[in-house]
Amino acid sequence: MKLIVLAAGYATRLYPLTRDRPKHLLDAGGRPVLEHVLDKVAAIEGIDGLYLVTNAKFAGHFRRWAAGYPGALRPEIVDDGTTSDEDKLGAIGDLGLVLERGAIDDDIVVIAGDNLFSEPLGGFGETGRARRAPVVGVYDVGRLEEMSKYNAIELDAEGRITFFEEKPRQPRSTLMAIALYYYPRDVLPLIARYLEEGNNADQPGRLVEWLYPRLPVYTWRVPGTWYDIGSKETLAEADRALAGAGCST
Repeated sequence: MKLIVLAAGYATRLYPLTRDRPKHLLDAGGRPVLEHVLDKVAAIEGIDGLYLVTNAKFAGHFRRWAAGYPGALRPEIVDDGTTSDEDKLGAIGDLGLVLERGAIDDDIVVIAGDNLFSEPLGGFGETGRARRAPVVGVYDVGRLEEMSKYNAIELDAEGRITFFEEKPRQPRSTLMAIALYYYPRDVLPLIARYLEEGNNADQPGRLVEWLYPRLPVYTWRVPGTWYDIGSKETLAEADRALAGAGCST
């Protein structure tokens, strides 16, 4: 199983903090955001390769970070060649690039490098292996007014997605899918097909929206607390929580 970390965004909403530094390497609780993410992913058994895809502007930052990263897996930094929001490949485009360059033919776990979790993600990997089908992490944000920023989903009794809408105008629940995905190896050609057809390559949820009518896509409820580091406010909230926990996450 390979782990692919998406870290090619420019985080313009966090300017000036991210003007010359990727948000994934900003401090939260005394450590880079990315290292907290990788700590939680480490609970998933069977990962034997780590790819981090970024852009030309920040590739050097990640290479310097990787040289001193103390984790068991050595990150392979993939530079997508873009330099700004205007020419970026998008999250799904970057995923396709990693699959192609790495000639990956294994199950994959895909995660956004700015997703922070309070609990380990071992159960996510177990669910993916048991289902042998795509699995998406889901989280209840608790407020309908927040849903227009994310997506809206509905599930059957087995946790299979029966409805998915990116950026919903009239959400009916507060349950949403986050950028945490398990794709078995036999689904990887469909990712290539999605991109070849010219579909939206930016928001990773668009791929799930395209997949679920074509094959079963299941869900795993993220335990504890999830932080989406998309603004100075959420970064500060995560920093306080992690500092209060003694950086145990």
